[in-house]
Amino acid sequence: MVHVGEKAPDFVVPRADGDAYNDVAEFTLSEALGDGPIVLAFYPAAFTSGCTEEMCSFRDSMDAFEDLDAQVYGISVDLPFAQNIWIQEHDLNFSMLSDWNHDVIHQYDVVLEDMYGLVEAAQRSVFVLDDEGTVVYKWVRDGDNPDFDAFVMEVRDAVAEAAGE
Repeated sequence: MVHVGEKAPDFVVPRADGDAYNDVAEFTLSEALGDGPIVLAFYPAAFTSGCTEEMCSFRDSMDAFEDLDAQVYGISVDLPFAQNIWIQEHDLNFSMLSDWNHDVIHQYDVVLEDMYGLVEAAQRSVFVLDDEGTVVYKWVRDGDNPDFDAFVMEVRDAVAEAAGE
């Protein structure tokens, strides 16, 4: 389990940016550090109602994160090609990271073992990292989904604190 105050585990995964031709780039967490706080928003699955509501709340609040030079990334076990379509369908304005081999959800200990009683997925959770990669905020779903708009503002406040504002 990754805790507040600890260094976030590094990882390399495919990154989906919603490219019309489904191009996929590589994302390395350690290479993204140093350009402002990073928000890793784990979600169970693209195209589901709760995940769509959550990611659209991040989309609608992106100006607040950009004002703090924060980078927001959604992360799930979906393939990047599916994430690209989902980004396009909902005009998501941030990248999705594909943990298709499930390594990252195990590193961060946010495994939802039996989504719909069938598959292993990411447990809805958020980690905010400072410039050095230290976890400064952590939330892991326990029970019902939160009010996503209020929750995103709580995450934004943690980002502001990490940015020293």
